[in-house]
Amino acid sequence: MNKIFEIPLYPYTRSPDQDAQTPARRKVVIVGAGPIGLAAAIDLAQQGIEAIVLDDNDKVSFGSRAICFAKRPLEILDRLGCGQEMVDKGVVWNLGKVFFGDRKVYEFNLLPEEGHQRPAFINLQQYYFEEYLVNRARALESEGAPIELRGQNKVLKVTDRGDHTELLIDTPEGQYTLEADWLIACDGAGSPIRAMMGLDFVGRVFEDNFLIADVIMDADFPTERWFWFDPPFNKGQSALLHKQPDGVWRIDLQLGWDIDKEEEKKPENVIPRLKAMLGEDVKFDLEWVSIYTFQCRRMEKFRHNRVIFAGDSAHQVSPFGARGANSGLQDTDNLVWKLKMVIDGTAPDSLLDSYDAERVHGADENILNSSRSTDFITPKSETSRIFRDAVLDLSEKYEFARPLVNSGRLSVPCTYDGSPLNTPDALPGGPARTRPGAPCPDAPLGNGFLLGDLGDRFTLLTIDAEAPDTLDESGITVIRLALSGADDATGALAARYLGDAKSAVYLIRPDQHVAARWDSFDETATRAAIRRATGQE
Repeated sequence: MNKIFEIPLYPYTRSPDQDAQTPARRKVVIVGAGPIGLAAAIDLAQQGIEAIVLDDNDKVSFGSRAICFAKRPLEILDRLGCGQEMVDKGVVWNLGKVFFGDRKVYEFNLLPEEGHQRPAFINLQQYYFEEYLVNRARALESEGAPIELRGQNKVLKVTDRGDHTELLIDTPEGQYTLEADWLIACDGAGSPIRAMMGLDFVGRVFEDNFLIADVIMDADFPTERWFWFDPPFNKGQSALLHKQPDGVWRIDLQLGWDIDKEEEKKPENVIPRLKAMLGEDVKFDLEWVSIYTFQCRRMEKFRHNRVIFAGDSAHQVSPFGARGANSGLQDTDNLVWKLKMVIDGTAPDSLLDSYDAERVHGADENILNSSRSTDFITPKSETSRIFRDAVLDLSEKYEFARPLVNSGRLSVPCTYDGSPLNTPDALPGGPARTRPGAPCPDAPLGNGFLLGDLGDRFTLLTIDAEAPDTLDESGITVIRLALSGADDATGALAARYLGDAKSAVYLIRPDQHVAARWDSFDETATRAAIRRATGQE
């Protein structure tokens, strides 16, 4: 068993807040020290906003849990200071194979076009991810950044006080009360905060269960994603195989609905299933076993006055497609810059309503894709099964059928079409992929990459266009990043940002989504777009 599970990374220590005569007031309190809560805290701390993280645990999560991390979240993690560690440790992959019965019907390649710093996907156990985030938080704390992790601090009660939230917290040394100007709930799918506030999910629970097994073995399987429909070792069901670091392999086996979960998790029942899949001669050890039920659900609203939900506490999707942790990181990426502006007084409180609008849109997109995957993987009628099997048969020989095969539409970043923060598109001939609301794609620039130069601020990106180096509007300073055709040796910048246009000016948000774009700089239009992107018009 991996000893990392046993190490207290943020052990309990008594806080001065526990001895305060009146409850201490903190800027931002985050409940949950999983990946999403830690990412939010790091992002806030890097921008000088106080973040206190509470968790009733003091260690990383048990088991590998989330393992697939897509390119966009890796780019977000670059800004948080731990993207390189993730890629260095993770298993980079881009090839997937689909099997029907005992034969391969086709394969696909997820490698993005050239000119991206980060790969399409890596596989990495969640416990490593959490360890890297905790280390980053500790490093920031040692540098004087306003971040604190409090282990074995369990929230018992949440009370809305209008202009703040009051928390009753239990610790090994008794209870204390803490006040938070803002509370971010990142406490997982079973969110106690959500339950305390009398809130719930809306959506579907699918009638199927899957066994997850992390297996340590020396195997000659390639570094690919293998998905089976109706394999001989799990007839009438499906299976998935992924490689992770340290000789660990993730295996998912569909079990059906009417099962005894506790019985199915026992090693004496798991091991024969794995031997049927891997072969009697393959030597392996079980590291972690769990069973999950497909769920595609979300809260109706992610913001409730001064309590904001992010990650699994706000929405759930089935694991196929790697949309859980990846979408949670995009939640915090969307939220933190807005919360900072509200705290700093450079944007109205209503800017946070756009977090709700944009990330509910993102959750709905993920739920739609995840539901479609689930319906294809686990047909609910004989007619659906006949259709699915026909598609799989056709996909072996005919390319037109392959897009219909759905073993999990893999995570892609959300474009916020229709967001109230967007300014209508004013770049004739501009690429659709960089329209207002879209995330900025990377592009090589000399010895670096575009996203690294954009950073986490408002940027005016100009390509063969004139504009001032800085622009101040309503307390917001926008910095120009001036580029030209001379910076575009590969043609990627022109393809991704110019299209048919000869020049372009982009207003880019701190989360690196496009707020507005034009073919030339217009000061009046740019100022109006800044106000709109910050909820001021």
